[in-house]
Amino acid sequence: MKTNVEAGGAEPAEVIDTSKMNEGKRQALELAESSREAAGQVPSFVGQLFMGRLPWELIDPYPEPTAEDRAAGDDFLARLDAFLRTHTDPDAIDRDGEIPQEVMDGLAALGAFGIKIPTAYGGLGLSQVTYSRAAMLLGSHCGNLTALLSAHQSIGVPQPLLVFGTDDQKRRYLPRVAAGELSAFALTEVGVGSDPARMQTHAEPTADGQHFVLNGEKLWCTNGTRAGVMVVMARTPPKVVNGKERNQITAFIVEATMPGVSVVHRCRFMGLRALYNGVIRFENVKVPRENILLAEGKGLRVALTTLNTGRLTLPSACVGLSKRCLGIVRRWAGAREQWGAVIGKHAAIADKIARLAADTFAMEAMTLLTAALVDRHQTDIRLEAAMCKMWGTERAWRIVDDTMQIRGGRGYETADSLRARGEAPIAVERFMRDSRINLIFEGSSEIMRLFIAREALDPHLKLGGAALNPKLPVATRLAAGARAAVFYAGWYVRQWVGWVGGGRGAGMHPALRRHARYAEATSRRLARALFHAMLRHGPKLEREQVLLGRLVDIGTDVFAIAATCARAQSLVDGGHGEEALALADVFCRDSRGRVEEAFRASAHNTDHARYRLAREVLEGKFTWLEDGILAPGA
Repeated sequence: MKTNVEAGGAEPAEVIDTSKMNEGKRQALELAESSREAAGQVPSFVGQLFMGRLPWELIDPYPEPTAEDRAAGDDFLARLDAFLRTHTDPDAIDRDGEIPQEVMDGLAALGAFGIKIPTAYGGLGLSQVTYSRAAMLLGSHCGNLTALLSAHQSIGVPQPLLVFGTDDQKRRYLPRVAAGELSAFALTEVGVGSDPARMQTHAEPTADGQHFVLNGEKLWCTNGTRAGVMVVMARTPPKVVNGKERNQITAFIVEATMPGVSVVHRCRFMGLRALYNGVIRFENVKVPRENILLAEGKGLRVALTTLNTGRLTLPSACVGLSKRCLGIVRRWAGAREQWGAVIGKHAAIADKIARLAADTFAMEAMTLLTAALVDRHQTDIRLEAAMCKMWGTERAWRIVDDTMQIRGGRGYETADSLRARGEAPIAVERFMRDSRINLIFEGSSEIMRLFIAREALDPHLKLGGAALNPKLPVATRLAAGARAAVFYAGWYVRQWVGWVGGGRGAGMHPALRRHARYAEATSRRLARALFHAMLRHGPKLEREQVLLGRLVDIGTDVFAIAATCARAQSLVDGGHGEEALALADVFCRDSRGRVEEAFRASAHNTDHARYRLAREVLEGKFTWLEDGILAPGA
């Protein structure tokens, strides 16, 4: 399979063996690979982390917003905070399943629908850091409002237009969406999911080539039931690339008022009960060619690039939710007495509180760091954003679960019921229902691990993948092997002795120094583990998803340690570091334990035994285990 990831415009190398894949998997992989952005154009902290080096210069000193940006952000956030406190009732929104129009109008008046849209187009023109801080504020208050504004700005029309839109498209649509006209993103389909190779929605050019006729149906289109404009992914006629026919996915800007666009069904969920999510049908919708984003056949790149930055909204909201939970737990565990002492003094509860606080600090450090890197425009943040999304949503789910456990029955009881009997209406039950989707939204945790693993392997695939691909001619493999040998001869030695001139530990506070040095050593150890896995499994490594997942988790913890240390050091340098040091130390020590366990599990596990068992379950060998229950017929 050909990939356009070679540096310097060289002929792309065939690095992944697709010869033994079924047609559907091969097409999906080839289409996804053709849409990947070339790495290496700008540096990536996490990308280098997987190659055995921590480029501290990218994150330390910890990037802080300018005074001007901070002041503008503080002003907007103060107004948003006041509006949320006085004009919104999250429990009523949850109960009614609707966001009142006056709330929508009020948010629009604040500029909350165009936080990052430039002022020239009617937006606020604020930074990614401010946008992340707004998501934190919203995430601490109402999941439905968070989802509304996030889907609108992070994956809806504004973000792809800002990155890929033409001047004409920006002039036509950005003022509308900045003023409060909702936007949406339509990719998923019934029976297909988000697999681009099997996408059924299609668009055919008209005879004069000036329009495309769009037909199909999209599922789970957030904001779709109220959106005025949306980005729709559709198949367009295939084209021949390098002698092979390749499927084309194109991104179209579609207006809800176009003839043939209809809302078929509004979907309802366990949480986010006011989510305007539905099934959208397109029947012979005539879309002008000038409504194509980027270019014909580049839709998947639009989607993937949009998600890179868009994914940061979810961990930002999770930071806000986690801070809210921390406040709830602190007050409750410090006042509730059981067995002669407040429950926060019991070791089992104290352990949860400490982990909750430390994880929240780390989550915020990672997320604001990555947001600041977006604003800097000098760093590739694909992996950082994916890690923030994966790790932040998983930790936040655990934090909500621990908060419910500490609150006990009052955590499980609804806010309305608590209010009715005279207790504080603390909506932990709503937080839990609303936050569960975060592990699925915008790339599930499993997909995030595969995405990160593929990006982490990319440098190795470019260097040595062709040598390990039995599909290629012997001469090609030998030449690739020789080139790889030259690189790895020096690289592999450095993974044992370290990088000359590297290291940040000496400049950090003593409480952080050992953690920074551990992160550096673990980065090299992880790079060796990835290299060994490639040698051991060759082109079949992509099938070892559990192993790759463990290696990704190790890399994520290393990134979290580095971000946490950089943030804590920044607070120390600012004279407010005593509490930060305590939080960072506990978090880093916990992370080190997870890392060591993941390395052990990579060598000693029951992965293949569990995989065989799963296959046998699917084959029906254990249906007797389902006896004795009242089950549906299907």
